[in-house]
Amino acid sequence: MSSPAAATQVGLEGQVAASVVALVEADQAPILARSFYPAEGSPSPITASLAHVPEVLEATLPFVGRILGPTAIDARTKEIVIVRTSALMECRYCVETHSVVALDCGLSREEVRALRGEGDIEAVFTDPGELALLAWVDAVALGRGAVPEEITARAKGAMGDPELVELTLVAATTLMLNRYCSSLGLPTGAATLSRLHEEGLA
Repeated sequence: MSSPAAATQVGLEGQVAASVVALVEADQAPILARSFYPAEGSPSPITASLAHVPEVLEATLPFVGRILGPTAIDARTKEIVIVRTSALMECRYCVETHSVVALDCGLSREEVRALRGEGDIEAVFTDPGELALLAWVDAVALGRGAVPEEITARAKGAMGDPELVELTLVAATTLMLNRYCSSLGLPTGAATLSRLHEEGLA
């Protein structure tokens, strides 16, 4: 299979980001990868990069979709975890992409800014359960070894075991994607960049 040129993105402020690997276009995708491509439009950069290894694509996308997609836990809560984790890991692609998703899931611009480290978390988030979740996410994303007992006790007081297991896995899966997307320099889509500009989040 011939290798297309690495994708280049020109941001709204004129910044250029080029992916480290080529993003595989639909007409060049291996047969095993084609079912993951949309009928119209471009695939996500994650799909288009994973298409280089279709057997890994087949395992990764369903897993990510199951963890980050719809479950008994509401989308707002999942996006709190994803945006906060991505901001802590300084993953440009995930922060930009999920800032828009978070807005669409009902988070306010002020909440998104706070999750991104651009505002005071405790001044914006006042719900004790969400604050306990944020403390847990910070410890999971930045810590080494076990989560401190005080933070664990707060999380256990705010969440049942099923929620804690799932939201920890949301954070862990996000960490995996953060390192993947940042290391490969995946470009953010033009529509997402435009929306961020419109929302004052660029």
